[in-house]
Amino acid sequence: MRYAVALFSLAVSALPCPAGEFTVGFGEADLTPDVGKKPVFLAGFGQNRKATKVHDPITARAVVLADGAEKIAFVSVDVVGLFLPSVERVREKLPGFKYVLVSATHNHEGPDTLGLWGPSPVQSGIDPEYLKRVEAGCVEAAKAADKDRKPAAVRIGSAHDADLLRDNRLPVLKHDELVALHFRDPKTDKPIGVLVQWNCHPESLGSKNTEVSADYIYYTVKHLRESQQCPVAYFTGTVGGLMTTLGLPVKDEKGVQLADGTFEKTERYGRLVAKLAETALAKAAPVDLTPFDVRTRELLVPVDNSVYRLAWSFGTLDRTMYKWGGNPTPKRFEATKDVSQPIAVKSEVGYLKLGALEIAAIPGEIYPELVLNKVQDPADPGADFPDAPIEPAIYDQLKSKHRMLIGLANDELGYFIPKRQWDEKAPFCYGLKKAQYGEMNSVGPEAAPVICNAFKELVKK
Repeated sequence: MRYAVALFSLAVSALPCPAGEFTVGFGEADLTPDVGKKPVFLAGFGQNRKATKVHDPITARAVVLADGAEKIAFVSVDVVGLFLPSVERVREKLPGFKYVLVSATHNHEGPDTLGLWGPSPVQSGIDPEYLKRVEAGCVEAAKAADKDRKPAAVRIGSAHDADLLRDNRLPVLKHDELVALHFRDPKTDKPIGVLVQWNCHPESLGSKNTEVSADYIYYTVKHLRESQQCPVAYFTGTVGGLMTTLGLPVKDEKGVQLADGTFEKTERYGRLVAKLAETALAKAAPVDLTPFDVRTRELLVPVDNSVYRLAWSFGTLDRTMYKWGGNPTPKRFEATKDVSQPIAVKSEVGYLKLGALEIAAIPGEIYPELVLNKVQDPADPGADFPDAPIEPAIYDQLKSKHRMLIGLANDELGYFIPKRQWDEKAPFCYGLKKAQYGEMNSVGPEAAPVICNAFKELVKK
């Protein structure tokens, strides 16, 4: 009898939806690595940080939205990042979708999926078999979400809390808005799922941790699953700048301050983010997420970072390089292996208008200044390019009532820093004696102008 019921349920879920009916589904896949069989290099801090045990799972979480037969998949994975070639392989295995977005939470306590944190600076930390498993898990989660689709009513809410972020680079500027989408059964009002987007590095466990973990996101999702009684998908947004919990005062329920690098602080912070999400959900208002308007643009982003260029020449960073002639969208992208000449990497920018919600899909860690139109003006005299034009702000291009930014979307190119705040050479900004952190993890000073201008053109297209 159970077998017959299962077959009937599968058949019903596979039936095409009526034209124009809005449906949503949630799905997951467990991507926790096997620790002990071979080295698992943890990403996000220094090289040769090997995992010793698993504390909590690494997960791919997917949400599929459909307007009749037109489907969009959003996938988020608890890893440090995924390059565009991985995303392209995921998309190849998901035919029938109008658009597939794959984002990483930028977790600093999961396996290396980019290659930068291996045994040494010239040895990749990627386990090729595990990377294949991550890609397969993204597909599995998206397919599970697609099968899980059901009619839904949607509510959207947001909440702010600057005290949940620390910006460890001057000038201090925080993107402290959390956005939450609540999907519910239109007939019974029972919860179907929650999508949460927040803007902070998952690195609260610090560089000395050797236990595999999804960092604070594990606890955020766990808390919301329990309180909302439904699946939860978490997406990372504006994390450049640097938006972090390290050095951020976090107290337990008794008022005792918790130390960096501890699971106590990580859990407490994760639950505080979940409570902020509950605040957003409590004041959420109905929203229509149809029709779908999806626009993407492939483009070249120049790579000036000498460490990255060297890593690509050694094969530590494994992706195709292209000749850079100054045009982000040439008629033909010409591959090259000559990193002594100007080179670029192929990436993608995305813009989605889902009814009354606009979403920016940005392929890296963008600084809040570039999102909120708060680039320093005038520039500090110590900046390397104080006269650089101010980039068009991402949120200035979005005109709908509701908006959201998904970072590390379909690629991970590191930090997008306002060009006029680029500061590698002395004299340094703000009278500092040494350069601030950031530039070492950016492909170069032209990345922000290229990305922001491309997004502006994409929205106007």
